[in-house]
Amino acid sequence: MMRQIVLDTETTGLEHEQGHRIVEIGCIEIYDRRITDRHFHCYLNPDRLVEGGALEVHGITDAFLEDKPRFVDIVDEFLTFIEGAELIIHNAPFDVGFLDAELERLQRSVPVKINDVATVLDTVVLARQLHPGQRVSLDALCKRYEVDNSNRQLHGALLDAQLLADVYLLMTGGQVDLGLNMRATTDREVDGSVDEQLDLAALVSMRATDSELEAHQSRLEKIKAQSGQCLWLESSVHSE
Repeated sequence: MMRQIVLDTETTGLEHEQGHRIVEIGCIEIYDRRITDRHFHCYLNPDRLVEGGALEVHGITDAFLEDKPRFVDIVDEFLTFIEGAELIIHNAPFDVGFLDAELERLQRSVPVKINDVATVLDTVVLARQLHPGQRVSLDALCKRYEVDNSNRQLHGALLDAQLLADVYLLMTGGQVDLGLNMRATTDREVDGSVDEQLDLAALVSMRATDSELEAHQSRLEKIKAQSGQCLWLESSVHSE
């Protein structure tokens, strides 16, 4: 079973080297290729002003952030949430750079960096490998994979993490687990084990209708057109 965390941040500006800080962290959990109901989300008081350019991107104002916790107040909960997971991040050097800068500011006796507690997968790199020469912004990928981003008038860490989670699953083959191997998140034990006992006699076998088969074929052909290959479609041809 693989645990992944889709992560995004919003900041006061573009360069943490210039003293810019994180103002929002959003995380979505994917467990064994299923998006769960567990997430981590917080706004942070950066103890500095938000630049005008950043405000235009995410709309998070200085006044809104005045009463929010500081990074030091949430860092332990955040690190516990991501510990041992694979972080899925769009343009990972940006977010990891800001997170590492926040961790460094804490000046703890034992310094910690993000790569000490989790591994990182950059979906920008992945998208460029899959779609060389094409635009790989989150909006462009949402359009390519038909993920509805109509609510994305402004950037937001949690919203962008949710969109990226959908894009990532489609970009890496879609949802392969039909839900038969896993119950609700609340039933999962702390060590990640799952009760997989099923009443097989209660399962119902149903055949697809002609219209469903046509829709399925159309979807496979669209996947092939988008990514250049479709293993299911190829295996169907070989089996004929």
